[in-house]
Amino acid sequence: MGGIKMNEVVVYHGGTDIVEAPICIFGRRNLDFGQGFYVTDIRKQALDWAILMAGRRKREPVLNRYLLNRDAIMTEDRCKIFKAYDRDWLEFIVASRRGEPVAEAFDYIEGGVANDRVVDTVNLYMLGLMDIDTALGRLSQHQPNNQMCLLAQEITDKYLIYDGTEPI
Repeated sequence: MGGIKMNEVVVYHGGTDIVEAPICIFGRRNLDFGQGFYVTDIRKQALDWAILMAGRRKREPVLNRYLLNRDAIMTEDRCKIFKAYDRDWLEFIVASRRGEPVAEAFDYIEGGVANDRVVDTVNLYMLGLMDIDTALGRLSQHQPNNQMCLLAQEITDKYLIYDGTEPI
């Protein structure tokens, strides 16, 4: 594994495959931030995801490690950062999960995960069974986990460096 430079952040991608050269178009379309390669700077979050996927696929979990030059990505024009579970985040997640191409305007998106702590609220809002104020009130009770989605292959190739696979 290489050394970490000042402008690099260690990020993880949990799953069942070693991914040395991520390809953005292999991601599913209707995910939180669209079709791309997802990583997180929260090791436990990636580890939990790897274990969940391994159970579903009846395979061994793996935890891929990368160095992400996040500072350099932030100099690019097409980045979106969600700092909280707020109205902007909720409307983006809902639009993306409905198949609307909202992520196509970006090369990199970062923010909270619509995981099991908040997905019921998101789903109730999507179905029209909860109004926006109630949904935002519920969401405000949670500290977001973090996910980073690299949507453009050029950005991925330029700023994400494979740094090995950790044993689980």
